Amino acid sequence: MKTLIILAILAGCVFLISCFTPKANFAEDTPEGIKFNRTCWSETLACAKLENKPIFIDIYASWCGPCRKLKSTTFASKDVGDLFNDSFINIALDGEKGDGPGIASQYQVRGYPTLLFLDPKGNIISREVGYQDRKDLLQLGKNALSQFLNKMETN
Repeated sequence: MKTLIILAILAGCVFLISCFTPKANFAEDTPEGIKFNRTCWSETLACAKLENKPIFIDIYASWCGPCRKLKSTTFASKDVGDLFNDSFINIALDGEKGDGPGIASQYQVRGYPTLLFLDPKGNIISREVGYQDRKDLLQLGKNALSQFLNKMETN
């Protein structure tokens, strides 16, 4: 009997969490926010090399609440979009579909969302796991861009 009560409570909690988690359409971007490339990984690398820009990768899962919140709030912010669209080649990958599982394995993704900043060769500049608000993501982006530019100056 106790087991049934515990299972019912857990099911209720899952239901409530899913009701209050923001909905996000990972296939569409907001007009003012980050514009994610809809290309394959090899094309993203080629574009980064051609434009000599670092890469920003959002590795998410469609069922992940923090991933949905990140997509619907932080990535939709105008100031975040301005920085990331001007300074990075942006790509979002579902860690469970398409190129996502291979990239997630290559970069040892252990949780969602994982945010990766890479140089045009695919080497990690920095990584962060978990939801980031607008202010924190802007700082992460500025730090990664600064590290990339410093590395370019020394080479």
